[in-house]
Amino acid sequence: MKFLSGISLAAVVAMTGSVAFAADLTVGVSWSNFQEERWKTDEAAIKGALEAGGADYISADAQSSSSKQLSDIENLIAQGVDVLIVLAQDTQAIGPAIQAAADEGIPVIAYDRLIEDSRAFYLTFDNVEVGRMQARAVFEALPAGNYVMIKGSPTDPNADFLRGGQQEIIQAGIDSGDIKIVAEAYTDGWLPANAQRNMEQILTANDNKVDAVIASNDGTAGGVVAALTAQGMEGLPVSGQDGDHAALNRVALGTQTVSVWKDARDLGKTAGEVAVALAGGAALADVAGSADWTSPAGTSMTSMFLAPVPVTAANLSVVVDAGWISKDKLCQGVTNGPAPCN
Repeated sequence: MKFLSGISLAAVVAMTGSVAFAADLTVGVSWSNFQEERWKTDEAAIKGALEAGGADYISADAQSSSSKQLSDIENLIAQGVDVLIVLAQDTQAIGPAIQAAADEGIPVIAYDRLIEDSRAFYLTFDNVEVGRMQARAVFEALPAGNYVMIKGSPTDPNADFLRGGQQEIIQAGIDSGDIKIVAEAYTDGWLPANAQRNMEQILTANDNKVDAVIASNDGTAGGVVAALTAQGMEGLPVSGQDGDHAALNRVALGTQTVSVWKDARDLGKTAGEVAVALAGGAALADVAGSADWTSPAGTSMTSMFLAPVPVTAANLSVVVDAGWISKDKLCQGVTNGPAPCN
């Protein structure tokens, strides 16, 4: 497994021997939804890389419907795409679409979410490490107490990858009796409203005796913080991921402990570059930076994993310096906060 911050198109071409600027290449992207702030950033990066490689971009939004995603992919295939990039809504239900693409000889990039099929190129961040980073930041803030685990969508394998990494960090505290998991819940569709409802129910069931929350992304963290704030409990250690602007502002305000930043610009750019290489005829295993990887279910896949960065009050300046968020947005409503909001 290799961890990269992105690869250049020149490197892809050098490794594969493929011609980057082939004529009439079209890459189709099937998005599960656009509810999360980050997907628009991913899309812009994908478009930029495809334009640089001379390929056209077309897309469809499944609007959180696994059945619509199957229809969307059928339509993208009918439009003559050379490569498909798929952010799967339901990784189990997506199988017929992958088969349809394979029948037409169309390579598939499983974007950010695992698709259990050896014919797909799996491109994501190291989500087990993301889970470790989330739990580590919460544990460092509060190494003992009642923990709640707010997981991602049950249809997304990333939810369990994250949860596994989280457990690695807190297991010693559980074994010693310092940490007690008082509740955990999946969040259908990763929807913040579902996370908020789950958290409200958990607080009620535990008479508000909750000390820390490991939430699996920034959307669910937002729902958790809303539930805590309603009970006058804001400021408890809470994790997230994605580097959503609202979440980074919460880190500056002190209502969220960490947002593990997965720079979507790198992931999108890399996806576009890989798509151009595959459209040009490269085999999956010949893509620069790829490696063999075996899924927990035993599926052997060609994969590429990018490295995430945990953002806390101690290093908030990194996202401003990288141009990910402006200082004004980061520091909105913050008085005498951590750098650069001081």
